[in-house]
Amino acid sequence: MLTESSPLLVTKQQQKQQALPPWLLHSRPEESSIASMLSRLWPWGTANTRTDDTIERALLAQGGVTVVGPSTEQRLETDIDSEAVFAEALDVDIDTQGNYIHTIAIRNGGGRGNATTHSKEHAPRRSLVLTHGYFAGVGFFFRNYRGLSQADDWDIYAIDWLGMGRSSRPAYKGVRDKGEERRAEYAEEFFVESLEAWRQRMQIDKMVLCGHSFGGYMVGVYALKYPQHVEKLVLLSPIGVPEAPHDLENKIWQGYEPIHRKLHPKEGEYRMKSNNEAPVYSGKPSWQRLLLFRTSLYMWDSNYSPQWVVRMCGPLGKRLVSWYIRRFSLLTDEQRSGMAAYAHQHAQLAESSASSLGDFLRPGGFARKPLVNRVPDVVMPTVFFYGSHDWVGHAGGEEIIKRIDGRVPTRIYYVPNASHNFHIDNPEVFNRYMIDEMARAD
Repeated sequence: MLTESSPLLVTKQQQKQQALPPWLLHSRPEESSIASMLSRLWPWGTANTRTDDTIERALLAQGGVTVVGPSTEQRLETDIDSEAVFAEALDVDIDTQGNYIHTIAIRNGGGRGNATTHSKEHAPRRSLVLTHGYFAGVGFFFRNYRGLSQADDWDIYAIDWLGMGRSSRPAYKGVRDKGEERRAEYAEEFFVESLEAWRQRMQIDKMVLCGHSFGGYMVGVYALKYPQHVEKLVLLSPIGVPEAPHDLENKIWQGYEPIHRKLHPKEGEYRMKSNNEAPVYSGKPSWQRLLLFRTSLYMWDSNYSPQWVVRMCGPLGKRLVSWYIRRFSLLTDEQRSGMAAYAHQHAQLAESSASSLGDFLRPGGFARKPLVNRVPDVVMPTVFFYGSHDWVGHAGGEEIIKRIDGRVPTRIYYVPNASHNFHIDNPEVFNRYMIDEMARAD
């Protein structure tokens, strides 16, 4: 339910703005004169989310998924495997202002040779909803759809968060001047309320709600506000769980060394040192290090996103994205190329909620309102997943399970031979674990 304080509520002033051209309506709010000038020099941020979906379809096809829709029920005119999984691409309207959530829907096992339609009369008993992490989208689950579709009697949905991926891009206006707590709450409301509007529109009463990284943080917040609609909460290496180290921003300003990782001698897993341990310093930092850290701190607090950086780099932005995707070393060249094209296409779209990162996270990825102090209040079964060499420390998830203290069923999985994006690195094991959890929802 939207309230007067909700960031999705359209004011009279915003209604007047609807007559403005799209490039102005969806421009970054309060953009600096320098940023505005660069935007005119590099006009790559003017693409529309409803434009060519070829790149997304091609990426999903690499995972054995054939996309139908959003406005047609016919198959693509291509030769396809008889075991292909069919999915619908839906743009689900969530308000009267033209905002929508881009959705991939796989029903009844994806048809496995028979395209299915989104129809309430065919609805199975369970719904699994997947939400992506930061700088990602529904395409980043391309190695999971086919495996997860093997679960009987399940709807599988994946959404692009509002303002990300191919969902609509309303102008995001934070409230940095209202204090840290309200600043974080505003960002959370933006995502949580749009997810709730999507759920209502899809007529899903209860769902197994699954979120990766940034998505894990937001679905955790959603589950606290709307527990009656969450059958099970699945957090895939969620960010924003632990408390931040003391005096973090000042240490970053001084160019401190990151907290070291250490290898656990028994499990062969990487663990972060406790947040209570002092970071290791290497002496006086170089001026280059200070410049990098202080510039990053300024941009973080000023709500500049990595996507904005990609756009400002113009033609070089594609190389930046390709360099970022190279870390998925277990993928084929074709898969990495598909992911890079997909991420780069999204980075060209108008700035929106990607600029919210600094509103709910402090520098270093620590939440302004840590989940470790909130998620223990959940009333539904809660499951955590981490990669065996995940950069997100799993001590936070273990601490939440400890605080829940058996009040609701909990479980934690460590996906072997995998990093933070374990659903991409080791999809076979992740898919198997997820199907086990889906079966336990019965």
